[in-house]
Amino acid sequence: MISSIWPFRRARASLPEAVARSVERWRGLAEYERGRPPAKGRWVVVAVESGGLEAVSDTLIAVGALAVVDGQIDLADSFEVILRQEAPSTVANIEIHGIGGTEQTQGEDPREALAAFLAFVGKDPLVAFHAPFDSTMLRRAVDRHLGIAFKRPWLDLADIAPLVWPRYASRLSGLDDWLETFSIPVAFRHRAIADCLATAQLLLMVLPAAAGIGASTAGQLVSLSGADRWLS
Repeated sequence: MISSIWPFRRARASLPEAVARSVERWRGLAEYERGRPPAKGRWVVVAVESGGLEAVSDTLIAVGALAVVDGQIDLADSFEVILRQEAPSTVANIEIHGIGGTEQTQGEDPREALAAFLAFVGKDPLVAFHAPFDSTMLRRAVDRHLGIAFKRPWLDLADIAPLVWPRYASRLSGLDDWLETFSIPVAFRHRAIADCLATAQLLLMVLPAAAGIGASTAGQLVSLSGADRWLS
Protein backbone atom coordinates (compact mmCIF):
# COMPACT_ATOMS: atom_id res chain seq x y z
CA MET A 1 0.00 0.00 0.00
CA ILE A 2 2.76 2.45 0.92
CA SER A 3 4.65 1.84 -2.32
CA SER A 4 1.57 2.64 -4.43
CA ILE A 5 0.74 5.89 -2.59
CA TRP A 6 4.26 7.26 -2.18
CA PRO A 7 4.85 8.35 -5.81
CA PHE A 8 1.67 10.44 -5.70
CA ARG A 9 2.72 12.08 -2.43
CA ARG A 10 6.14 12.83 -3.87
CA ALA A 11 4.62 14.42 -7.00
CA ARG A 12 2.24 16.58 -4.98
CA ALA A 13 5.02 17.67 -2.63
CA SER A 14 7.15 18.84 -5.58
CA LEU A 15 4.44 20.93 -7.26
CA PRO A 16 5.03 24.67 -7.67
CA GLU A 17 2.86 26.62 -5.25
CA ALA A 18 0.59 28.08 -7.95
CA VAL A 19 0.06 24.64 -9.50
CA ALA A 20 -0.70 23.08 -6.12
CA ARG A 21 -3.29 25.76 -5.39
CA SER A 22 -4.89 25.24 -8.79
CA VAL A 23 -5.10 21.48 -8.25
CA GLU A 24 -6.68 21.93 -4.82
CA ARG A 25 -9.26 24.33 -6.26
CA TRP A 26 -10.14 21.72 -8.88
CA ARG A 27 -10.45 19.00 -6.25
CA GLY A 28 -12.92 21.16 -4.33
CA LEU A 29 -15.25 21.83 -7.27
CA ALA A 30 -18.80 20.48 -7.20
CA GLU A 31 -19.71 17.67 -9.57
CA TYR A 32 -21.84 18.35 -12.62
CA GLU A 33 -25.61 18.06 -12.35
CA ARG A 34 -26.39 14.52 -13.45
CA GLY A 35 -30.13 15.21 -13.60
CA ARG A 36 -29.95 18.00 -16.16
CA PRO A 37 -31.28 17.45 -19.70
CA PRO A 38 -28.55 16.22 -22.05
CA ALA A 39 -28.77 19.30 -24.28
CA LYS A 40 -28.39 21.67 -21.31
CA GLY A 41 -25.25 22.61 -19.45
CA ARG A 42 -21.60 22.16 -20.39
CA TRP A 43 -19.91 19.16 -21.96
CA VAL A 44 -16.17 19.24 -22.67
CA VAL A 45 -14.95 17.44 -25.77
CA VAL A 46 -11.37 16.23 -25.33
CA ALA A 47 -8.73 14.90 -27.71
CA VAL A 48 -5.09 14.04 -27.06
CA GLU A 49 -1.99 13.59 -29.16
CA SER A 50 0.57 11.05 -28.04
CA GLY A 51 3.91 9.56 -28.90
CA GLY A 52 2.27 6.34 -30.11
CA LEU A 53 -0.81 4.17 -29.98
CA GLU A 54 -0.12 2.43 -26.67
CA ALA A 55 -2.22 4.29 -24.10
CA VAL A 56 -0.66 2.40 -21.19
CA SER A 57 2.94 3.24 -22.09
CA ASP A 58 3.29 6.09 -24.61
CA THR A 59 3.79 9.74 -23.70
CA LEU A 60 1.13 12.43 -23.75
CA ILE A 61 2.21 15.19 -26.13
CA ALA A 62 -0.78 17.53 -26.43
CA VAL A 63 -4.31 18.04 -25.14
CA GLY A 64 -7.18 19.88 -26.77
CA ALA A 65 -10.58 20.62 -25.27
CA LEU A 66 -13.68 22.38 -26.57
CA ALA A 67 -16.90 23.17 -24.72
CA VAL A 68 -20.41 22.45 -25.93
CA VAL A 69 -22.78 24.61 -23.86
CA ASP A 70 -26.57 24.33 -23.99
CA GLY A 71 -26.39 22.38 -27.23
CA GLN A 72 -24.02 24.75 -29.04
CA ILE A 73 -20.29 24.70 -29.71
CA ASP A 74 -18.56 27.60 -27.96
CA LEU A 75 -15.37 28.24 -29.92
CA ALA A 76 -14.29 30.86 -27.39
CA ASP A 77 -14.48 28.23 -24.65
CA SER A 78 -11.56 26.13 -25.85
CA PHE A 79 -8.18 24.92 -24.66
CA GLU A 80 -5.04 23.53 -26.27
CA VAL A 81 -1.59 22.88 -24.86
CA ILE A 82 1.59 21.05 -25.85
CA LEU A 83 3.43 19.37 -23.00
CA ARG A 84 7.18 19.82 -22.96
CA GLN A 85 9.04 16.62 -23.89
CA GLU A 86 12.59 15.68 -22.95
CA ALA A 87 13.04 14.46 -26.52
CA PRO A 88 10.71 14.70 -29.53
CA SER A 89 8.75 11.72 -30.77
CA THR A 90 9.69 9.87 -33.93
CA VAL A 91 9.45 11.42 -37.38
CA ALA A 92 6.68 8.97 -38.29
CA ASN A 93 4.73 10.03 -35.22
CA ILE A 94 5.22 13.74 -35.99
CA GLU A 95 3.87 13.17 -39.50
CA ILE A 96 0.59 12.01 -37.93
CA HIS A 97 -0.12 14.86 -35.50
CA GLY A 98 2.05 17.60 -37.03
CA ILE A 99 3.60 18.73 -33.74
CA GLY A 100 7.24 19.25 -34.62
CA GLY A 101 10.28 18.44 -32.53
CA THR A 102 10.91 22.05 -31.52
CA GLU A 103 7.29 22.49 -30.47
CA GLN A 104 7.59 19.41 -28.30
CA THR A 105 10.86 20.28 -26.57
CA GLN A 106 9.74 23.90 -26.02
CA GLY A 107 6.24 23.06 -24.82
CA GLU A 108 4.69 23.92 -21.47
CA ASP A 109 5.84 22.47 -18.17
CA PRO A 110 3.64 19.34 -17.89
CA ARG A 111 2.61 20.23 -14.34
CA GLU A 112 1.42 23.69 -15.36
CA ALA A 113 -0.16 22.38 -18.56
CA LEU A 114 -2.18 19.68 -16.81
CA ALA A 115 -3.22 21.98 -13.95
CA ALA A 116 -4.50 24.42 -16.57
CA PHE A 117 -6.38 21.57 -18.26
CA LEU A 118 -8.06 20.65 -14.97
CA ALA A 119 -9.03 24.27 -14.41
CA PHE A 120 -10.56 24.40 -17.88
CA VAL A 121 -12.61 21.22 -17.75
CA GLY A 122 -13.65 21.61 -14.12
CA LYS A 123 -15.96 18.78 -13.08
CA ASP A 124 -18.02 18.80 -16.27
CA PRO A 125 -18.48 15.47 -18.09
CA LEU A 126 -15.90 14.75 -20.78
CA VAL A 127 -16.59 13.58 -24.33
CA ALA A 128 -14.42 11.74 -26.83
CA PHE A 129 -14.61 9.22 -29.65
CA HIS A 130 -12.99 6.00 -28.42
CA ALA A 131 -12.63 7.61 -25.00
CA PRO A 132 -10.62 4.82 -23.27
CA PHE A 133 -7.49 5.95 -25.11
CA ASP A 134 -7.88 9.61 -24.15
CA SER A 135 -8.93 8.83 -20.59
CA THR A 136 -6.03 6.45 -20.02
CA MET A 137 -3.44 8.87 -21.42
CA LEU A 138 -4.76 11.69 -19.25
CA ARG A 139 -5.10 9.55 -16.14
CA ARG A 140 -1.48 8.40 -16.42
CA ALA A 141 -0.16 11.91 -17.09
CA VAL A 142 -2.14 13.54 -14.27
CA ASP A 143 -1.08 10.83 -11.83
CA ARG A 144 2.56 11.21 -12.84
CA HIS A 145 2.86 14.99 -12.94
CA LEU A 146 0.25 16.15 -10.41
CA GLY A 147 0.07 13.18 -8.08
CA ILE A 148 -3.72 12.87 -8.03
CA ALA A 149 -6.17 10.35 -9.38
CA PHE A 150 -8.01 11.61 -12.47
CA LYS A 151 -11.07 9.42 -12.92
CA ARG A 152 -13.84 11.38 -14.55
CA PRO A 153 -17.14 10.52 -16.30
CA TRP A 154 -16.63 10.14 -20.04
CA LEU A 155 -19.23 10.04 -22.78
CA ASP A 156 -17.82 7.85 -25.55
CA LEU A 157 -19.47 8.68 -28.86
CA ALA A 158 -18.09 5.45 -30.31
CA ASP A 159 -20.54 3.72 -27.96
CA ILE A 160 -23.43 6.18 -28.21
CA ALA A 161 -23.59 6.88 -31.97
CA PRO A 162 -24.44 3.23 -32.81
CA LEU A 163 -27.26 3.36 -30.25
CA VAL A 164 -28.70 6.50 -31.81
CA TRP A 165 -28.30 5.23 -35.40
CA PRO A 166 -28.32 1.41 -35.18
CA ARG A 167 -28.64 1.02 -38.95
CA TYR A 168 -25.05 2.26 -39.25
CA ALA A 169 -23.63 0.28 -36.33
CA SER A 170 -22.34 -2.64 -38.37
CA ARG A 171 -20.53 -0.61 -41.03
CA LEU A 172 -19.20 2.51 -39.30
CA SER A 173 -16.38 2.32 -36.77
CA GLY A 174 -13.93 5.22 -36.80
CA LEU A 175 -14.75 8.89 -36.28
CA ASP A 176 -13.97 9.66 -39.93
CA ASP A 177 -16.63 7.14 -41.01
CA TRP A 178 -19.30 8.89 -38.95
CA LEU A 179 -18.22 12.35 -40.06
CA GLU A 180 -18.39 11.33 -43.72
CA THR A 181 -21.77 9.63 -43.34
CA PHE A 182 -23.34 12.77 -41.85
CA SER A 183 -21.45 15.17 -44.14
CA ILE A 184 -19.81 16.91 -41.19
CA PRO A 185 -17.14 19.22 -42.64
CA VAL A 186 -13.62 18.92 -41.25
CA ALA A 187 -10.85 21.22 -42.43
CA PHE A 188 -8.10 18.97 -41.09
CA ARG A 189 -7.68 16.17 -38.56
CA HIS A 190 -5.17 14.73 -36.12
CA ARG A 191 -4.40 17.97 -34.31
CA ALA A 192 -6.01 17.84 -30.88
CA ILE A 193 -8.23 20.91 -31.11
CA ALA A 194 -9.28 20.05 -34.68
CA ASP A 195 -10.30 16.57 -33.53
CA CYS A 196 -12.29 18.21 -30.73
CA LEU A 197 -14.23 20.32 -33.23
CA ALA A 198 -15.02 17.28 -35.37
CA THR A 199 -16.17 15.27 -32.36
CA ALA A 200 -18.20 18.19 -31.01
CA GLN A 201 -20.19 18.38 -34.25
CA LEU A 202 -21.14 14.73 -33.89
CA LEU A 203 -22.07 15.36 -30.25
CA LEU A 204 -24.48 18.09 -31.39
CA MET A 205 -26.37 15.46 -33.36
CA VAL A 206 -26.41 13.00 -30.46
CA LEU A 207 -27.72 15.27 -27.69
CA PRO A 208 -31.20 15.92 -29.13
CA ALA A 209 -31.61 12.19 -29.78
CA ALA A 210 -30.63 11.11 -26.25
CA ALA A 211 -34.18 10.69 -24.96
CA GLY A 212 -34.89 8.29 -27.83
CA ILE A 213 -32.28 5.85 -26.49
CA GLY A 214 -33.53 6.08 -22.92
CA ALA A 215 -31.32 8.89 -21.66
CA SER A 216 -33.42 11.82 -20.51
CA THR A 217 -30.64 13.20 -18.32
CA ALA A 218 -26.92 13.85 -18.76
CA GLY A 219 -26.10 11.23 -16.14
CA GLN A 220 -28.16 8.60 -17.90
CA LEU A 221 -26.47 9.39 -21.20
CA VAL A 222 -23.02 8.98 -19.64
CA SER A 223 -24.11 5.70 -18.05
CA LEU A 224 -24.92 4.27 -21.49
CA SER A 225 -21.31 4.68 -22.49
CA GLY A 226 -18.78 1.98 -21.76
CA ALA A 227 -15.86 4.39 -21.75
CA ASP A 228 -14.65 3.29 -18.31
CA ARG A 229 -13.65 -0.11 -19.65
CA TRP A 230 -10.04 -0.64 -20.63
CA LEU A 231 -8.48 -3.90 -21.74
CA SER A 232 -4.79 -3.85 -20.94
